[in-house]
Amino acid sequence: MKTPVLRMAVPGPLRRVFDYLPPAGCDARRLQPGMRLRLPFGRQQRVGVLLELAADSEVPVARLRRAGDLLDETPLLPADLLTLMRWASRYYQHAIGEVVLGSLPALLRQGGAAEIRAEPLWRLSPVGRDLPPERLSRAPKQAALLQTLARWPGGIGADILNTLHRNWRPALARLRDKGWVETVTTAPIPAAPFDAAPALNPDQQTVLEQIGASLDGYRCLLLDGVTGSGKTEVYLRVIRRRLEAGRQVLVLVPEIGLTPQLVQRFRARLPGRIALLHSGLSDRERLNDWLRCARGEADVLIGTRSALFTPLPRLGLIVLDEEHDLSFKQQEGFRYHARDLAIVRARQAGIPVLLGSATPSLESLHNAARGRSQHLLLPQRAGGARRPRLRLLDIRHRRLEQGLSSQLLAAVRQHLEAGNQALLFLNRRGYAPVLMCNDCGWHARCLRCDAHLTVHDQRRLHCHHCDSQRPLDRQCPDCGSQGLQLVGAGTERVEETLAARFPDYPVLRIDRDSTRRKGSLDTLLKQVHSGRPMILVGTQMLAKGHHFPNVTLVGMLDADHGLFSADFRASERMGQLLLQVAGRAGRAEQPGEVLIQTRQPDNPLLQPLLRHDYHGFAQTLLAERAEAQLPPFTRLALLRAECPDPQAALAFLQEARAQAARLAPRLQLFGPLPAPMQRRAGRFRAQLLFQHNQRGELQQGLARLMPELEGMKSARRVRWSIDVDPMEMF
Repeated sequence: MKTPVLRMAVPGPLRRVFDYLPPAGCDARRLQPGMRLRLPFGRQQRVGVLLELAADSEVPVARLRRAGDLLDETPLLPADLLTLMRWASRYYQHAIGEVVLGSLPALLRQGGAAEIRAEPLWRLSPVGRDLPPERLSRAPKQAALLQTLARWPGGIGADILNTLHRNWRPALARLRDKGWVETVTTAPIPAAPFDAAPALNPDQQTVLEQIGASLDGYRCLLLDGVTGSGKTEVYLRVIRRRLEAGRQVLVLVPEIGLTPQLVQRFRARLPGRIALLHSGLSDRERLNDWLRCARGEADVLIGTRSALFTPLPRLGLIVLDEEHDLSFKQQEGFRYHARDLAIVRARQAGIPVLLGSATPSLESLHNAARGRSQHLLLPQRAGGARRPRLRLLDIRHRRLEQGLSSQLLAAVRQHLEAGNQALLFLNRRGYAPVLMCNDCGWHARCLRCDAHLTVHDQRRLHCHHCDSQRPLDRQCPDCGSQGLQLVGAGTERVEETLAARFPDYPVLRIDRDSTRRKGSLDTLLKQVHSGRPMILVGTQMLAKGHHFPNVTLVGMLDADHGLFSADFRASERMGQLLLQVAGRAGRAEQPGEVLIQTRQPDNPLLQPLLRHDYHGFAQTLLAERAEAQLPPFTRLALLRAECPDPQAALAFLQEARAQAARLAPRLQLFGPLPAPMQRRAGRFRAQLLFQHNQRGELQQGLARLMPELEGMKSARRVRWSIDVDPMEMF
């Protein structure tokens, strides 16, 4: 029998596979695609994944090296996922080795064993189950922990406790010392307790019936429901139907911040075993849940975009919540879009994919209009809640107190005194966006980026692009003046101003800086859900999927940012963000009010949003995109290059343009041009845009061009990348 050749995916930037001979002494019949092998690669040892066994190689057999150890007894990656990864590698023009190996948990990429390590679970002891609640009236943390453990008689693990309690280990240790809690060790995921479901309103019932008729076979479903319309309840009902049919369900969420809340609700409602995959987990936690999914032991997987590549042998449904969110697009390395690949995976598997949003992307609305997906509507809020009233505050020629108008401050006081909560949104973290000299006009700028430094904590300057930091200047480095002033306001400064204005009420700031520590976001959200009157100040983190029943006022401090931007998608994101933030108000019985500060009150794009008419807003933008021949009516790819030498980046792109004109003459080419932010992290950046109104033509042109680019001498002097279907143009 002729010795087969192993086609291996090896991590690295080269867009090709590598051929090896089977390991010495290994029966080739044991080898199957999807297995890992340790490989000699140059002078190093790397872990690769077998893609296929071939009869021959372009390289003479005598020159092929033998693979090293076989690391798996059975394939880690099934055939359907390998097919998806190969498709994604071709479509996004990215190295197959990075696509395949990047999909694996870190411990598997490093060659670790594919085994689940048993983790401890905690449950109430017989004494603890009979404990009267009043025994712990002076130890609220222990009492809360006992209540949670009582809901999990089979035991509860650290992953679940992390989502429910902050700093729970000391309280648990005391309960164990008292003999009220005992430890059990088991590998399977514990099944969740089950809570009763609320009644559906007529709109939800209609949508559920429409989805139920589409569960057999592939179907793309767009669930378009206003904020607070009960989309999550629809998800839960559909997921339960899939679980009852013996299928697994993949639920993708845009950010880790949404995961704990969603997990709590899913655990309380679904009888199946729930696994998690996101960046907040340890490597061991990720591997354990990844393997449980791959072995069919987990019924529901909730994760961020990379969870899309998890093996699920019984997959019966993919749900993608907040489908419009930019977080689903990977912006570095393998630049895939999880929404688009979820649709591809569903089509290949012959299962439905459910996309949900209150503000669907223009691409999704365009696909629905063309019949590529089924458009499902939830036009009313659930539970009798009314939509909030939106009103513009014209702040032209008005004095602002750190970005806050007198009308907005008066409204905040009115809602607080009525016993409610107010949420103020400003998508600008830090204390002040600019430090400038009042005498000579000097501005504090990053030495490595074309950007201002943001003042944080009134004591340091921080670049939000390259993360460089330095102490706050005390005098102007240009003229020596001590007349430095802070210009503008970020969330820190707004928090300070509100705390001074409303000393009798808590002011909580929720942004990336205040939630860096593990569990800090959950702690802040628990304070919000206490219901006491307070003010929330935050960035986009507050706009996504949160349910704040006591928030009756939302204030947007600056709605104009997206109206004047070089990025053609900025207006779409402005409208989505405005309505998503507005949707946090009035989600319970009390009516909500939304005040939007603007210096452009007559801008026509704002008018449909004030009427909650997102579809009218979207149709206006779609008409503009069609006239300008922009996505979704055309296809784009962006070739980026960066280098400490600005001329080297432009020279590479000039040569790339010449090659593209020769190899793909049907593509439209724009550039090369400096990037909107030309210098970032010490590198000068430029870009070349490819455009065609047919996806296939663009793909064929790129497929011919990429090998040429890899062989160009000028490519070795720069760092370059290709971004297919770019979502950001800077």
